[in-house]
Parts: sequence; structure tokens; C-alpha cells
Amino acid sequence: MGFLLRWVAAFGLLSATYNPTRWNYTRWAQTQWGDAMPVIVLTGLLLGVGYIIYLRATLRSIGVFGMALVLAIVAAALWVLYDYGVIRLDNSGTNTWIVLAALATVLGTGLNWSHLRRRLSGQADMDDLDD
Repeated sequence: MGFLLRWVAAFGLLSATYNPTRWNYTRWAQTQWGDAMPVIVLTGLLLGVGYIIYLRATLRSIGVFGMALVLAIVAAALWVLYDYGVIRLDNSGTNTWIVLAALATVLGTGLNWSHLRRRLSGQADMDDLDD
């Protein structure tokens, strides 16, 4: 359940920033910049904090190599689904949602990795004391 909640939060962060609908931060900021600049800046800063939390935790737990490995696994799974005809890649909107889900999987895995590792190995991760 913990991984699912972290994945949903990552997906929410990513899709709030950009998605193929008109309801996202990027389009809102482009169309309303002159009218709502202070709110757009505040919202952008809040989204930025969310990205910093997710990226810092992901980089500390699995690193760049781990991120690339998780993304490669997700890409291979998508390739299998495409090869068996489960998904089609001819719709750019669908492709955007797939990319958002793949990136959410990377971020969710990174945020969840310490918990999973502790359960599997019995070893707890420790933060550096000089940070």
C-alpha cells in the first residue's frame, strides 16, 4: 500500500505539471501569466519543492544508475505490452500518459526503495551526518 501511495503522489506531481489535457500547470502558466503571475509563481515553487523531495530521495536511495535501471525495466515491460498488442503507440495523448506513468514508477521506486530494502535485508539506511 505504501508504494501505491508514493506512486500516486509522484504521478499527481508529474501530471499536475504537464499532461495532454488543458488542466495542467504548464498550460495554465502560459495562458494566465499576465493575470495571475503571483499565484503561478507560488504554485511553481510548491511544485518545485515536490520535485526536490522526490528527486533527492530517489537519487539518495537508488542513484542515477538505479533510476536508469528502473526506467529500462519499465521500458522493456512497455515493449512487451506493445509487442503483444496490449497497448498501441499511435496516440500522442496516450503516449504522454504512459511516459508520466513510467516516470512516476521511477520516482515511486526511488522513494520506496529504503523501505523495501529494510524489509528484504533487515538493514536500515542511515543518512550522512554531515548533511
